[in-house]
Amino acid sequence: MAEPTPRRNEPRLRPAHLVFEPAEAATDPEHFFDLESIEDPRTLLARATELTQAFRAATDRAMEFQAIAAAQLADPSRFDRLTTADIAERAAWTEDYAQKMVEFGRDLLRSGEGAAAGFVDPV
Repeated sequence: MAEPTPRRNEPRLRPAHLVFEPAEAATDPEHFFDLESIEDPRTLLARATELTQAFRAATDRAMEFQAIAAAQLADPSRFDRLTTADIAERAAWTEDYAQKMVEFGRDLLRSGEGAAAGFVDPV
């Protein structure tokens, strides 16, 4: 959901280092960050957990950027602003969800979390 999470005031988790995968490895459907080659279950659990946390952190951050972009696109001071219906269509969201994302993005921009990423409050 586009609403702030309870851990909003906690330090942002940094994703685990994602080892670069060569092109030939990426084409192999059984290959996934070399997890299939790890035989020790303890090591496998640790690395798989790192990857899970990294992907969750990346998802959360990407969603924040979506919200910031939605808020900027809906900014009434923009001559080329989009309606929430237009934003919803571009992002494959419902119009209600687009409205929530616009509000979430505005909250991020006002709180300075978005400003820390180089954005300024459009409102």
